[in-house]
Amino acid sequence: MFPDKIIAKIKDELDNCQSPLIFYDDDADGLCSFLLFYRYKKEGRGVPLKSKPSLGTSFLRKVEEFGPDKIIVLDIPIVEQEFLDGVDVPVVWVDHHTLVDLDGITAYNPKQYDEKDNSCITRICYEVVQQDQWIAAVGTIADWQMPEWMGDFAKKHPELIDQELDIGKLYFDSTLGKLIRVFSFILKGDIKEVHKCVKILTRIDDPQEILQQSTAQGKYLWKRFEKNFQAYDKLLQQGHAQAKDGDEFLIYIYPDTETSFTGDLSNELKYRHPDKVVIVGREVKGEVRMSLRSEDRDLASALKKALAGVEGYGGGHEHACGACVKKNDFDSFVSVLREEL
Repeated sequence: MFPDKIIAKIKDELDNCQSPLIFYDDDADGLCSFLLFYRYKKEGRGVPLKSKPSLGTSFLRKVEEFGPDKIIVLDIPIVEQEFLDGVDVPVVWVDHHTLVDLDGITAYNPKQYDEKDNSCITRICYEVVQQDQWIAAVGTIADWQMPEWMGDFAKKHPELIDQELDIGKLYFDSTLGKLIRVFSFILKGDIKEVHKCVKILTRIDDPQEILQQSTAQGKYLWKRFEKNFQAYDKLLQQGHAQAKDGDEFLIYIYPDTETSFTGDLSNELKYRHPDKVVIVGREVKGEVRMSLRSEDRDLASALKKALAGVEGYGGGHEHACGACVKKNDFDSFVSVLREEL
């Protein structure tokens, strides 16, 4: 985690702007990070990156459209220099992926102080704003991290956490986990629906509005979640069927669908099958776009070698990575992964 003086600097960046444009990753960690900043600032606009985790020149039109006085980038692993060259306002980048030197950007990355520090962005944003702890709980557990304040949170909110503080159990087998699913699944599908759901989340006062559907806003979010969950659960059952005795890998590739559940599926399959290296991919336009998960294998190092001989890209953390390779290269890609792992 950042030193207190750096947390204060990030807060100063947020305080000293009037209309920030906030780009964030389209997962629960990214969404919660945005919500924490927006609900504190009560100004600005958010844009999730849905196609790929890279902020490039295609987003310059969003900058021109909104006319911000500052750009804030949350949990996005790649910011392209061409994007920075095309803007004339300050850009602040809060991230925990690989350190990159770029011109025209102020970067805050915990790896600047400890190369092994992988503190999720929700956790950092909560330290900055010190409010909406329930949102911070959703984002940190969704990113497989246990903040030091979770024990006190559990005592204050037994309606959300009524069991031992185990990340997997909290994620998949608790009431808090239901909120994680809601946050994740409302990011799926049509971008107009996504924006509508996120706007509603900026105004939710109590998580029970969602869990109990006690308000019109909560009912809308729950209905949206249920629709996507039905599609997800069908794919999940197919994924379970790919777990074979004697094979250390669980590989599940599903055809292109309107909605991608790749990251969600890989997380749950890894939890349900902790002895497996999990690869979940979706075939899209001749490519396999995938998430890789493992309980104890160094995926990041193996991924670099597996990508060396194929057409594709990827990266991530030690036990959780994302990658994309051409469909024709997938078998050789997996072969190298098996050898390395």
